[in-house]
Amino acid sequence: MTGDAAGEAPPVGLPEAFRPRTGTMDSWNAAYVRVEDYLRAHRIHNRLHQSRLIQRILERAAKRHEAHPALDPTMVAAEETELMMDAWFAEVLDEKDQPHDRLAIDGRVALLLCDGPERWPYAFLDEDHIPPGFVKAMRSSHLEAGPDLAVSSMVPRPIDLGRITEAAGETLERFERWPVLRALFLWLLFALSLGGIFFITR
Repeated sequence: MTGDAAGEAPPVGLPEAFRPRTGTMDSWNAAYVRVEDYLRAHRIHNRLHQSRLIQRILERAAKRHEAHPALDPTMVAAEETELMMDAWFAEVLDEKDQPHDRLAIDGRVALLLCDGPERWPYAFLDEDHIPPGFVKAMRSSHLEAGPDLAVSSMVPRPIDLGRITEAAGETLERFERWPVLRALFLWLLFALSLGGIFFITR
């Protein structure tokens, strides 16, 4: 097998029309498997729709690979899949100015909550005929994120515990400084407790 894909049979599962000019057939077969697994992870189990998506993704990856033949076709295919999904989620959710991380989370959560792959098996990554019901379900399932976190500075302030706690604190400090006074106070409490018990039991 030569190091060039030209003239060789297309990867398993792809039509004869797909003939990448760079990369080996083994590398494009690996890319095919990776994209197929990725679509399955998004619950795209419809074989016909899955095959169409894989061909579209690999054709885009093959064109890019011609300009950068040193890259791994599997990596290029994975990146093209992410780019296609970002653009598609942005269109469906009407979030064209959102960064990749936000789109990736919002889109996948909405797709899962609306059960899109089961209810609309041909809608995922379709660029021409997206069912209006699917768009409505995706947008209604979309989770609105809260405001961004902001760093703020907090200045420590003294805690006001009130007059009673201040008096109690001062009393405890005096007891710590005068052990004899503390002992007398404890004996007084003990005597008062005995007197209370005696008075109750009379």
